[in-house]
Amino acid sequence: MEVARRLVSRQVSDKVRLMEQQATISVEDNVVYCRGDWTLPNLAQLERRGRTLRWPDIPTVCYDAGQVTAMDTGGALMLQRCIEGLRRKGQQPSLQGLKPEFAELLRKVDIDRPRAERGSAVQGTGWVERLSLALQSRQTSVTHGLAFLGESTIAAGRAITQPHSIRWRALLRIVEMDGVRALPITGLLTFLVGVVIAYQGAEQLRKFGTNIFIVDLVGISLLREIAPLIVAILIAGRSGSAYAAEIGTMKVTEELDAVRTLGISPMNLLVLPRALGLIIALPLLTVYADVVGVFGGILIAMGELNVSFVEFVARFEEAVPLRHFLIGLAKAPFFAAIIALVGCYQGFQIRGGVDDVGRHTTISVVQGIFLVIVFDALCSILLNWWDL
Repeated sequence: MEVARRLVSRQVSDKVRLMEQQATISVEDNVVYCRGDWTLPNLAQLERRGRTLRWPDIPTVCYDAGQVTAMDTGGALMLQRCIEGLRRKGQQPSLQGLKPEFAELLRKVDIDRPRAERGSAVQGTGWVERLSLALQSRQTSVTHGLAFLGESTIAAGRAITQPHSIRWRALLRIVEMDGVRALPITGLLTFLVGVVIAYQGAEQLRKFGTNIFIVDLVGISLLREIAPLIVAILIAGRSGSAYAAEIGTMKVTEELDAVRTLGISPMNLLVLPRALGLIIALPLLTVYADVVGVFGGILIAMGELNVSFVEFVARFEEAVPLRHFLIGLAKAPFFAAIIALVGCYQGFQIRGGVDDVGRHTTISVVQGIFLVIVFDALCSILLNWWDL
């Protein structure tokens, strides 16, 4: 008898254990109960069970996941889809009882889901809801951007007061990579821009016999506006995209998590050297671009308008005040800060895989160029008000 009793007890316990391992979803009293093992082998069973359920037709639906014994990313994704299915119907789901480790997995799955899949969740809603979600997304992006700017400013202030905390080797590497190695392409581009400006101006000045004014045209336009802007746009495409791709790749491969585990701040390790290095390199590149661009203008003036080198230099000293050069040079550090911060910020925003890296790299270039041009336009308006 004792042996039979033990055998029956063991069979009952095995059945109970098997029931606990099975994944089930049921509706009782307008409450959705999730039980068992929500893992990949049980997803097909959950799918079939979900299609046969009669879901509650009430404004607020409660999910009770207190009896979920195991969950992997597949189960978390299915639970997230069930919740969003109710949202698409206009109902408000709530989740309770889920263990903290499963709740964290659910949050991680929601963050890492592809944007296209997440966007399909709102296709069934009206345009007002979609507009509201888009505005909320933009507001969240602006909030995160301002938070990143504030954190960067605090880190920069701390680095200025504690210079020993700056990673000078990394900073000098950025100066070399984004400054010295950018000299050939920067020089070629600004030389051609100077040639184009002088050539186009020569066609008009020759008609009125005012050849010497080619100096004013080339000098003021290049030193004050065009050279700093061209250099900033070039560096935004060359270096800003590289910052986003590098940091994004580190995040995808979980290198940033390893850095944080070692107690190293990613802001001090990745952002500050890039920002400070570019702030040093960009003004130097701007001076170099000014010289090369003006030299291109001199060649066209000598060949098309018969303005000699001596006449060009003499008129340059007379017609181009120093303030134009200083204004263009003063914009360069701000351009550099914008490019570096936008590139690093977009790198930290990467959540998915390789596709997300490419998308945010493109965004970093577009946003960097856009903000640089906006800042330049604001500077032009303010300087015009101040008669500068």
